[in-house]
Amino acid sequence: MIRVIIRTGVLLIFCGIQFFSYAKEGMWIPTLLQAVEGDMQAMGMHLSAEDIYSINEGSLKDAIVDFNGGCTAEMVSAEGLLLTNHHCGYGQIAFHSTVESDYLTDGFWAMTRADELPNSNLVATFIDRIVDVSEAIANADDPAITKAELVAAATDGNGLEGKVIAFDFGNSHYLITTKTYRDVRLVGAPPSAVGKFGGDTDNWVWPRHTGDFSMFRIYADAENEPADYSADNVPYRPKHHLPVDIGGVKEGDFTMVFGFPGRTEQYLTSDAVKYVVETLNPARIDMRDASLAVVNSARAQSAALRIAYADKQSSIANAWKKWIGQNSGLTELDAIGKKLELEAAFMERAAENGDVNAMQLIAQMQDANAERQPYMLARSLFIEWLFYGPDVLNYAWSFAALIENWESLAAAGELDGTIEALKSSTSDHFRQYDAVVDEALMAALVDPYLNHVGAEFVPEAMKDATGDPEIWAEKLYEKSIFDNQIEIESLLAKASQKSFAKLEKDPVFRLIKSLRSTYFEKVAAGYGSSSLRLDSLTGQYTKGLRMLFPERAFFPDANSTLRLTYGKVEGSAPYDGMNYLPFTTAKGVLQKYVPGDPDFDLPLDLVEALRAEEWGAYANSEGELPVCFTGSNHTTGGNSGSPTIDGDGHLVGINFDRSWESTMSDILFDGSRCRNIMVDIRYVLWITDVYAGAGHLVEEMDLVR
Repeated sequence: MIRVIIRTGVLLIFCGIQFFSYAKEGMWIPTLLQAVEGDMQAMGMHLSAEDIYSINEGSLKDAIVDFNGGCTAEMVSAEGLLLTNHHCGYGQIAFHSTVESDYLTDGFWAMTRADELPNSNLVATFIDRIVDVSEAIANADDPAITKAELVAAATDGNGLEGKVIAFDFGNSHYLITTKTYRDVRLVGAPPSAVGKFGGDTDNWVWPRHTGDFSMFRIYADAENEPADYSADNVPYRPKHHLPVDIGGVKEGDFTMVFGFPGRTEQYLTSDAVKYVVETLNPARIDMRDASLAVVNSARAQSAALRIAYADKQSSIANAWKKWIGQNSGLTELDAIGKKLELEAAFMERAAENGDVNAMQLIAQMQDANAERQPYMLARSLFIEWLFYGPDVLNYAWSFAALIENWESLAAAGELDGTIEALKSSTSDHFRQYDAVVDEALMAALVDPYLNHVGAEFVPEAMKDATGDPEIWAEKLYEKSIFDNQIEIESLLAKASQKSFAKLEKDPVFRLIKSLRSTYFEKVAAGYGSSSLRLDSLTGQYTKGLRMLFPERAFFPDANSTLRLTYGKVEGSAPYDGMNYLPFTTAKGVLQKYVPGDPDFDLPLDLVEALRAEEWGAYANSEGELPVCFTGSNHTTGGNSGSPTIDGDGHLVGINFDRSWESTMSDILFDGSRCRNIMVDIRYVLWITDVYAGAGHLVEEMDLVR
């Protein structure tokens, strides 16, 4: 039996005042929420800014988790249980999957604590505090020394880590201290037919019917402090965990999304937006078109390849579809024209104020953009090779220390540890690797890369790939050891300096070394210096915007730090004759169901459960099971897995996407159409409790209505 606590919220009555649903642009630094506390309360929040972020007491911020540096998660029990997206935990689910135990297809649920699965290199980080140190940095003789001193004073001897981070292109600085837990275990995940329902077809699209969630548990030592994995560790006890509201939300309700948004680019000038639309995004899309063709074909060949390349396909496809939608939205909304209008108004007001420096800013930023853009393109394509291209490249580079620094490792007593670490990583690597697929990826990326990158940035080792990429790739893999698990394991077992020295001439090692040396010698420095110049000018520009346009709000760009955004549950009408409702229900899951379809198939037992319509405590007031909903919260990458919190501080959903019409919001936010997409917590609970039979996990949570 599920325990439900009925809590009576504060009833606020506003006489004579009408409140309209409207999107709220901006991602707020939680220490500055006093500035919008009244606005949030007028929209339906029953908390104070202190309830959200407090230094001395447990608050909402203590339930928010930076999940492995790329997603967000939230604590939902006093025993370390956390929720995040299925796609955020996808790599761990895929890693633990085999053909015999296919957790991607069948789902995974730990019925006891002993069944929970440990994960190497998975961490969960909490914010300790955020302190404004702008004045100290501005007055410092040497900012680097001052930053180091501030971090040392805040972290010495207390188990914390810290960093001084620039906000708003250096106009402000904050010292952020954190604590990172290293023992994070997989607890539960629905089948991919739930967690990725709709696949690439529905990605970035509304209406959505995706149960995009997974569960993990953080473990700590006996003192509740971070510790490496150990059977002796115990569940982490958070300072705060979110009560879960099975009453859910309805249209017009206040919502806030609390998490770690990655990067936005709200202050690009018109020429920079033009470059993104016409040059940068098309190049990246071409690279991913090529890689997706290879990976999708391979995954259709066998169950083993489907599992091995599931995580890679997902990571490639996500940004690929986003960039396509982003270009479409920026073009349709005439983002370049809107930027030109703002720049003209900026120049006009600067002239009225007699501000000669401000009048020169736009032209200076355009010069800096022109200098930076070739480096930015080369950098982006380098990233496509190393992180979304053939896996053999980074794997080969992991041997660089043994190949080039054997004697220094031996002298430092680090040789044996390095070899043992490579043995472990080799086993992990080849679990999700196929040499034939990898070779095809290598060949497929050559032409789109060479078609876009500047000739001066092409690595020497790739200059003979221009004739026939397939023959070039075939020779690489034929002569390399790094695609052969048996040979590599034999080499590691013998641990001979002479044998490792020979790998200096391995063609794959030479290629990755050439790619890296070309990047660091010809791209990184130019990109870094031009970016510093552009950031300095953009900082002046944002300061000028606030000074010249006091009637408007200009929010600091997201920078992967903790932020809060707020809005309401609401649909949208992005196109003429189209009206998106804010909720989807289980009825729509069955309407989309297509047996055998890779994106819309469902397990038969789930079909039967959905048809039975036994929703229990998780039905809405109309007797239906909500699945997803949209809101006017300003989100971006990194907000995946962020909690959707109602006006009482209760968890009502998990953010996982934006609508197709919103993908341009990193550059241009449009309140009439930008909507974030969230999985309704009632669907999460129903899948966990009723469908999966893992009600013991729901019983851990504090359920409220």
